[in-house]
Amino acid sequence: MFPAGPPSHSLLRLPLLQLLLLVVQAVGRGLGRASPAGGPLEDVVIERYHIPRACPREVQMGDFVRYHYNGTFEDGKKFDSSYDRNTLVAIVVGVGRLITGMDRGLMGMCVNERRRLIVPPHLGYGSIGLAGLIPPDATLYFDVVLLDVWNKEDTVQVSTLLRPPHCPRMVQDGDFVRYHYNGTLLDGTSFDTSYSKGGTYDTYVGSGWLIKGMDQGLLGMCPGERRKIIIPPFLAYGEKGYGTVIPPQASLVFHVLLIDVHNPKDAVQLETLELPPGCVRRAGAGDFMRYHYNGSLMDGTLFDSRHDYGAPQEATLGANKVIEGLDTGLQGMCVGERRQLIVPPHLAHGESGARGVPGSAVLLFEVELVSREDGLPTGYLFVWHKDPPANLFEDMDLNKDGEVPPEEFSTFIKAQVSEGKGRLMPGQDPEKTIGDMFQNQDRNQDGKITVDELKLKSDEDEERVHEEL
Repeated sequence: MFPAGPPSHSLLRLPLLQLLLLVVQAVGRGLGRASPAGGPLEDVVIERYHIPRACPREVQMGDFVRYHYNGTFEDGKKFDSSYDRNTLVAIVVGVGRLITGMDRGLMGMCVNERRRLIVPPHLGYGSIGLAGLIPPDATLYFDVVLLDVWNKEDTVQVSTLLRPPHCPRMVQDGDFVRYHYNGTLLDGTSFDTSYSKGGTYDTYVGSGWLIKGMDQGLLGMCPGERRKIIIPPFLAYGEKGYGTVIPPQASLVFHVLLIDVHNPKDAVQLETLELPPGCVRRAGAGDFMRYHYNGSLMDGTLFDSRHDYGAPQEATLGANKVIEGLDTGLQGMCVGERRQLIVPPHLAHGESGARGVPGSAVLLFEVELVSREDGLPTGYLFVWHKDPPANLFEDMDLNKDGEVPPEEFSTFIKAQVSEGKGRLMPGQDPEKTIGDMFQNQDRNQDGKITVDELKLKSDEDEERVHEEL
């Protein structure tokens, strides 16, 4: 897409010498018929030698048209050609700006249709002619191809080519959209496509970033929907066009595939696909989770699946180990439950994206919770299920030498876990957790713990509160 330009309703005014078809003097505007063979023509003779298979609209009085033509005399001598100027004729039909014969000859034409028009003198330049170019009483022959037609009363034309059976949401003003498009002129000439750029076109709708016609044409679209959008020039790039690719006063045709849509205010959308009976304990912050998931974009492109790794994903809720939207979507799950989560990009990988995930992409997850373990309070590596031993250091000092080396500490903690008296922080290698616990208690880092060094974390927290007070 190109930046939006100011629309304009004014007509393109061509210099007289660049457009010989402009009226100098129109004679005999009454309708008539072609005369019998051998007699003078009473009306324009029209030969339609190429008619396109599809004709969504025909030229009518008051329409704005763009066309190419060659103009010759009866002997085949060329007197004018838009091709030689490399400039289309762009003008309103039926308001006196063309010779009467051309006005009549263009009526009913389809885009890409080719006609040969034979214009008698009284419907051309009459008995006066055009000094130095058109002799008096000259019959004119025009080969015309119509490339565009529109009317100032036109609106954006939207045709739905494919609409998915499930539509989680539709585009509204203020939404952020990602879509692919092919852009052509009305005659089929391509001027731009997102497919050649290696990514979607990403923008806000209704915020002035798009031409007005595209803003209107995207409204109400669903992810996965395909539309054909025809935009008149006053809702596109107007009388200025855009560079060398979009001529002035050109109607535009876009074939659009909407990939996804979100709003910066969106939250995670959650749908329960399967809920096992007898669910008592639901997951909460701090719990250790094991879950399977498939992650895809909204167009169905799979970017990640835990099933490919042969083992569930492991994460502690609320520990900032997964994207925020997935962490939110896992909250409150039961073991065995299956959910579908739609995560907007500001709760996923944002504008930067990630491996396999484009920037600003909405993500779709199907998640199954395999297991859940109660988490520990923040900052804790181990908790007792009941009160700790009254003589903790003596119980830990297995050889009663007044100090506890790493081996004794590890043996004691593992025994507490195996006997169900306490539990380690889930989701981490037990040996590493126990090693971290030992380092925390070995205050002077001499490789052993003494009775003066050993403190419960709850006691440490209480001491810290008193110090702060």
